[in-house]
Amino acid sequence: MKYRIIDHTADFGLQIFASDLKTLFADAAHAMIDQITDINSLKGLNEYDVHVTGSDRPDLMVNWLREVLYLWTGEEKLVKRARILSLSEYELSAKVMYDTYEPDRHIIKNEIKAVTYHQIQVKSLPDGRWISQIIFDI
Repeated sequence: MKYRIIDHTADFGLQIFASDLKTLFADAAHAMIDQITDINSLKGLNEYDVHVTGSDRPDLMVNWLREVLYLWTGEEKLVKRARILSLSEYELSAKVMYDTYEPDRHIIKNEIKAVTYHQIQVKSLPDGRWISQIIFDI
């Protein structure tokens, strides 16, 4: 997985690079959670099915990451990895593997308040790879 952090006034962003679209969406969730906790400390023994829709690929990316973020902020589930089962321009179905938060085992590095639409990108590159840019409210 390849991603980098983007400096942004009062927020932060990520750029994710992947060889295909399914990997891009899975890696975007991974990169976001990796900013919240040490993803290597997660076991991912529990599974949860996720289905989201969007009006286009950028909207789908925002909705996908909002759902993954809600699993943490609303249900205290830290996602270890995501397997994208199906993906179209308007819908995504995935199975996520997660840990239920344990304060004595999981260290929270950063809190993310929201996934934003500001400067959102999901596009293919001339060489066939995919890139996404996402800005987060912290």
